[in-house]
Amino acid sequence: MRILVVPQEFKGSLTAAEAAETIARGLQRAAAEASITIEVDLLPFADGGPGTASTIANALGGRSVGVRAAGPLGVPVDAEYALIEGAPGGDGLLAVIDCAAACGLVLIPAPDRDPFAASSAGVGTLVLDAIARGARRIVLGVGGTATNDGGAGLAQTLGVRLLDAAGHALPAGAIHLTRLTRIERGTPLPAIDLRIAVDVRNPLLGFEGATAVYGAQKGVRDWQAPALEAALARWAERLRADLGLDVASMAGAGAGGGLACGLLAAVPGARIEPGAALVAEVVGLRARIEAADLVITGEGTLDAQTAYGKAVAHVAAVAVEVGRPCLAVAGQIEARSASIADAEAATPDRATREATRHDPAPTVEAAAERLLTRWLER
Repeated sequence: MRILVVPQEFKGSLTAAEAAETIARGLQRAAAEASITIEVDLLPFADGGPGTASTIANALGGRSVGVRAAGPLGVPVDAEYALIEGAPGGDGLLAVIDCAAACGLVLIPAPDRDPFAASSAGVGTLVLDAIARGARRIVLGVGGTATNDGGAGLAQTLGVRLLDAAGHALPAGAIHLTRLTRIERGTPLPAIDLRIAVDVRNPLLGFEGATAVYGAQKGVRDWQAPALEAALARWAERLRADLGLDVASMAGAGAGGGLACGLLAAVPGARIEPGAALVAEVVGLRARIEAADLVITGEGTLDAQTAYGKAVAHVAAVAVEVGRPCLAVAGQIEARSASIADAEAATPDRATREATRHDPAPTVEAAAERLLTRWLER
């Protein structure tokens, strides 16, 4: 029996690679107990959030590149992205960048988060470095950011001029967008194919927009939200008036605090794509599923949100299309879609979660063992 193990990260507990290896150990234990031989194929997965670069690089044999860039509050950070030679889908060097490497939420302790001041400028530095190294195809995952600046900071780094009424360049930080009067594109970048992988489909503005839905986790307080919404509305207004970009209600434009909007401003022809489908295409997910007898995916929490374009939902959907059963291991299970034939929770109750939060691997491994044992006994 050949089993494809294709989980995304268990947020805050295990990376996708760690989750895949942990699940595989549990499967081997179950197989040994059942006296059968299994072949396990590991494919850590991502959907545009943190880990997208490493997922694609691991699958295609890329190398890591280190860059010193401005962090979300301007303090320099050591960021990394991936470069891949000979990647399918086009010619030349492919760069895969996680925005969170330069402006991630994890880079700022919770008490220090400042959504008015946080900037995506450092992401632009990673893009420029990739271009300088010869990359003409770039995949950029926008999830997990500490910023709510609509990508304005990175747009400025890439040469877009954001000007106030006096013709002065705006400083970094979302709140300054309220003074935005004119946008001008600077010297064009070399022609690049830029694909923006989003892990959510929220628009930039409104009740389902970047500030309303994700602002709190970035440190947005109730009294700050109206000002940030107004700043992003001004940004969207000028993008439409000056560059002809209508981003206000565009699906996915609210991902990463609106970061995709800055990329669309700086790179004509850039496009927003659902991250799970994009990553699946790049790493050859369908072919790996076709080569397997059973697919096992996983994530931290299996719930109603899983169905909204997330990695696990995409894996399960492709498995159904190919005609392979798909099972899931999760930290917690609140809901399970019909495309997942069976699922097992590693930490079904709060007491177990608290007891294992510093070392979650053993419970995930045990859940994988229980899941395969039950499947084999069905």
